[in-house]
Amino acid sequence: QVQLVESGGGLVQPGGSLRLSCAASGSIFNINAMGWYRQAPGKQRELVALKSNGGSTNYADSVKGRFTISRDNAKGTVYLQMNSLKPEDTAVYYCHARGWPWESWGQGTQVTVSS
Repeated sequence: QVQLVESGGGLVQPGGSLRLSCAASGSIFNINAMGWYRQAPGKQRELVALKSNGGSTNYADSVKGRFTISRDNAKGTVYLQMNSLKPEDTAVYYCHARGWPWESWGQGTQVTVSS
């Protein structure tokens, strides 16, 4: 299992950009995939983007074309570049890593899109 620490959240105006970062520590060589989830008030946590060690990616339909996930497998880091942000992107964003048979979560970072 690994420990995850996120950074990069904040307040941004609609149409703006933010970049989230997440660094894993511990047994990073056991990670199979890393990604980002988000949870808005009153809603369930949902997948935003996921990237496997092999490079395959999976995005939520609502962020396709606007968000880009990237990883540095050797360093155990994952990033989320968020462009053209909308008010509905407002949520707490959580970094996620999984191996077998475990998964780890970060503490979450708030992203608020508002004018």
